[in-house]
Amino acid sequence: MTTRRRRAPGRAWQPYALVLAVVAAAVVVLVWPSSPRGSATTASAAGRSSAPADGAANPSASPSRTARPGHKPSGSPRPSASRSAPAKKTPPSGTTAKAAAGKRLFTFVNKLDQTVWLASNKSDEYPLSATGWVLRPGQTVSVQVPNKWGGRFWGRTGCSFDSSGRGHCKTGDCGGVFQCVGSTGSPTTLGEFSLAAWGGMDFYDVSMVDGYNLPMYINISGGGTKDPVSPSGCYKGVCTKAVSCPGKMQLQVGGQMVACKNPCTAFGGDTYCCRGKWAGRENCIPSKWPTDYTQVFKKAAPYAYSYAFDDSATMPCKGRCNYRVTFGIT
Repeated sequence: MTTRRRRAPGRAWQPYALVLAVVAAAVVVLVWPSSPRGSATTASAAGRSSAPADGAANPSASPSRTARPGHKPSGSPRPSASRSAPAKKTPPSGTTAKAAAGKRLFTFVNKLDQTVWLASNKSDEYPLSATGWVLRPGQTVSVQVPNKWGGRFWGRTGCSFDSSGRGHCKTGDCGGVFQCVGSTGSPTTLGEFSLAAWGGMDFYDVSMVDGYNLPMYINISGGGTKDPVSPSGCYKGVCTKAVSCPGKMQLQVGGQMVACKNPCTAFGGDTYCCRGKWAGRENCIPSKWPTDYTQVFKKAAPYAYSYAFDDSATMPCKGRCNYRVTFGIT
């Protein structure tokens, strides 16, 4: 007959404790969040934005223009302190991320080989959580935008900011601060939006009326409108490329072109500035100018506004549309 040995009092729980400890450790390993290293940075409109940093330079924008039907440029977000955000790879063109109730999702992608300091104008009526973000090459940032927001996004180049967020950009500068408090006054490519503006419709466009500093194209998702621009930035068979800027229209800093001015800024006069007998939609006709400089921009971005009355460039989107803005060429 086999005799069983009894465990000493107080030791019987030890094997079970060991099993529980192993299981608990496994659970911790499985659920503990990890942060990928060396991947793209993202910032959300929940109030997170990439911290200021120094970077590269490129082209910009210039004078203001007449408001257009369906377009109601408003101010933009209240400045907020910037801080680093978790890393994230660039999402595919039809982004699957979702916006909160009453918000739209705007996704910004940098496909250039230079840093872009994303900016937006300040809106008191429908404020964003931030008005400045950093997009390094290959990176993306997602911003949640109020449903009835109207305003502009643009890219700044050649920026340098101190730890307090004060500094300067070669193009697209907005008040010398990382978190913008005003719109740019230099030649800058603009993405303009008027959400839920009329009959449940959004209106949006890429504008080079004020000049050019970066190639930009906009894609849509959601809603009930077919995207007129391909995910790679082609429109009606013509694809996005960098502007080939004539010498007299170039804005140069340190001997390098950083932006392309519009004809009014570059040459002045009633003709190119659409003043006097050239004023108004019926008289401001670029094909009658001595040289149609609007084609400088149109050939690079066929979907973009090239002068103040180029209204065919306004695009609609019906329903709850989300937007993807790409800095890059096809």
